[in-house]
Amino acid sequence: MTVETVHPSLQPYADAWTHSIEAISELVQPLAEGEWNRATPCPGWSVRDVVSHVIGIETEMLGDPRPIHSLPRDLRHVVDEFTRYMEVQVDVRRHHTAPEMTSELEYTVIRRCRQLRTDKRDPATLVRGPLGDQVTLELALRLRAFDVWIHEQDLRTALGVPGNLDSPGAHIARDILLQGLPKAVAKRAGAPANSAVVLDVHGPLEFMRTVRVDAEGRGTMDASVSLGPAVTLGMDWETYVRLAAGRVRPHAVADRVKVEGDQDLADAILREFAVTP
Repeated sequence: MTVETVHPSLQPYADAWTHSIEAISELVQPLAEGEWNRATPCPGWSVRDVVSHVIGIETEMLGDPRPIHSLPRDLRHVVDEFTRYMEVQVDVRRHHTAPEMTSELEYTVIRRCRQLRTDKRDPATLVRGPLGDQVTLELALRLRAFDVWIHEQDLRTALGVPGNLDSPGAHIARDILLQGLPKAVAKRAGAPANSAVVLDVHGPLEFMRTVRVDAEGRGTMDASVSLGPAVTLGMDWETYVRLAAGRVRPHAVADRVKVEGDQDLADAILREFAVTP
């Protein structure tokens, strides 16, 4: 399915979103009831929960009211206002059957595709984002393309069906995840002033980025090669995504990460690598 948007600047995000949401629909359509309860890499969430989250956020993008729902108090992965906000759309669907889930997903996708095709608002229009924040329509759609691709990968991991690691959503995910790297290296991991840290990623998406920390301890990033970096981190694309999206702890993938240079600094960076909530 192709969704032609009114504004060309929104088209890459609409295409990526459509590609991933259709992949999610295809993944879950044939699942037996018990398979919906499989754990995913997303902390505390099953396959059903991930799909519930996707449905819930898309209905909010449609302007549907949020459910009025009290959360149970024993959800260990609900730790702050953000996770509480996200959990409401998930918990309200926890007892929905497989047919209820797939039909609601299908109906929500149809409504969203229609909205994307007919939306005449300027991409700079402010719309409601997560937690009620105001974001531009363009950023909101970019974040939806990112979110559904990440959750598509969560479902693929849970169901043992790898794929789409180089799809349109993967490229958007790369750019969004990389945005958080300078702060993780310079501020949270405390890389020393006037140092450089290189990230070398191979696999379906290949790229190299250098984070440079200036004399004031601020981090910037570019694609040029650094001579004599303090640390070089090499890993495959899937491992990078899992680490940067907070889906796995560094020790669990230590055999898939190649470290050159200052080991203590590398450990500190990997501890702070996750840039999504």
